[in-house]
Amino acid sequence: MAGINQPSPWWSAARHADRKPFLMARSAITKAVRAWFDEQGFAEVETAILQVSPGNETHLHAPRTELTCADGTRATRYLRTSPEFAAKKLLAAGEAKIFEFARVFRDRERGDLHLPEFTMLEWYRANAPYDAIMADSIVVIAHAAQATGIGRFSFRGRTADPFAEPELLTVAAAFERFAGIDLLATIAEGEGDRAQLAAAAKTRVRIADDDTWSDIFSKVLVEHVEPRLGQGRLTVLFEYPTPEAALARAKAADPRVAERFEVYACGVELANGFGELTDAAEQRHRFDLAMDEKARRYGERYPLDDDFLDAVAAMPESSGIALGFDRLVMLASGALRIDQVVWTPPAGEA
Repeated sequence: MAGINQPSPWWSAARHADRKPFLMARSAITKAVRAWFDEQGFAEVETAILQVSPGNETHLHAPRTELTCADGTRATRYLRTSPEFAAKKLLAAGEAKIFEFARVFRDRERGDLHLPEFTMLEWYRANAPYDAIMADSIVVIAHAAQATGIGRFSFRGRTADPFAEPELLTVAAAFERFAGIDLLATIAEGEGDRAQLAAAAKTRVRIADDDTWSDIFSKVLVEHVEPRLGQGRLTVLFEYPTPEAALARAKAADPRVAERFEVYACGVELANGFGELTDAAEQRHRFDLAMDEKARRYGERYPLDDDFLDAVAAMPESSGIALGFDRLVMLASGALRIDQVVWTPPAGEA
């Protein structure tokens, strides 16, 4: 029994009733989005949560577990941070249009916009340019708003019309506009010049001696760019610099930038999309560099999934995107926090 001065548990009738409108909005959005993918001829897939590697990005952290095999040996596995590796194996196997409402997991993340366990909506198109996925994302967000009848997203004093023509803004233009930094001048042959970016950003952000080019880039992005995005309408921030390409391919016309974009509303990042890299050697090289940096910073590294890297080499030209479904529901339902729109909160929370 809850004490006199303690809040009732989340499953109490009163507290559940407070959250019920947001949860009903979640159901409506799920149905609407699922129907749209069905109309477009996508196959809904369910991929495995336990993976050999949870993903190989420097700052993503995943829960780890051990399996006991039938012969009594132990095998290390990770809870995925994304279904991306499995989805790309399906593309290599011949699937052309797939989507998944995927449960994913992230250590070291909790806040109004973050949960350690959440739903990622991912979808992929084989033989399609990344602007096709970009267009998809705008339609999906509009369908979510239509499902709840909300006319305008709002969060922390910012608003955005999900039905208006989105703002298209390159990362370089955003850095110039909001921070006065010529970002592309600090990139050559796919590498960032740390000293040059530090000199350009020194009056804009606090720079530590051990900050890398990527660290400085992230500080400027978070402090000066992201808060200005998705104001009044959605913003599509595209052409990320190649040092931040992750799993995206470099743009043929300008190798300083990659076919990567993100979608923002009210300063909130909703989605991250790629023209997918299909060069397995380049992908392995990027992963090795990221894991070296993870080891330096955090004292750990995740294994590479060789099966995934083989699949990258066998994939057709494709594009894909990961959309934070809980964040989308939060904005489309008028909730103030992400934990208001999930049916059960993280384990151990009241």
